[in-house]
Amino acid sequence: MGGGSADSAPPIGTAQIDKGGCFLETTGVKASAAPQTGRASVAGRMNVGVAHSEVNPNTRVMNSRGIWLAYTILVGLLHVVLLSIPFFSIPVVWTLTNVIHNLAMYVFLHTVKGTPFETPDQGKARLLTYWEQMDYGLQFTSSRKFLSISPIILYLLASFYTKYDAVHFLINTASLLSVLLPKLPQFHGVRLFGINKY
Repeated sequence: MGGGSADSAPPIGTAQIDKGGCFLETTGVKASAAPQTGRASVAGRMNVGVAHSEVNPNTRVMNSRGIWLAYTILVGLLHVVLLSIPFFSIPVVWTLTNVIHNLAMYVFLHTVKGTPFETPDQGKARLLTYWEQMDYGLQFTSSRKFLSISPIILYLLASFYTKYDAVHFLINTASLLSVLLPKLPQFHGVRLFGINKY
């Protein structure tokens, strides 16, 4: 079907591992990422396995190894720091933990746009929030589920430890809704009242 197969293609070079890293020796290629010495100066040397292959690294950060554990530890650390302040009661600490977590989540996931990296995507990520960039915009991935469930769990804990006090309950509910509504697929790319449009 359509000509030759990939098995019949001639090899472009041989892989070589030395003190400087992993290199691919090719014939006729003059570009090099490392200083050329000896036999390697005859053939071109290219770095293999050094750079990421993502066009936009923001799309895969939440799928990195250990990121969910680090996120949970940071939330726990925030709670312990707030508990160490002597004049805060337990209900106030749980409400503050919930509100600070949700405020940070709202700012970093749903307000800040663009990417801190130089990306070759022709500016496509410039107008998207981190939530919209994550997992290339696919809905209901494991990362998105984790980031949607974590504020709900924190809300349930805060509600339980505040003994469903009306004031704390209203504050925690408003805080939860402020981070859950922007995560809905219906709000993907939507800017209410033109806020955060540019």
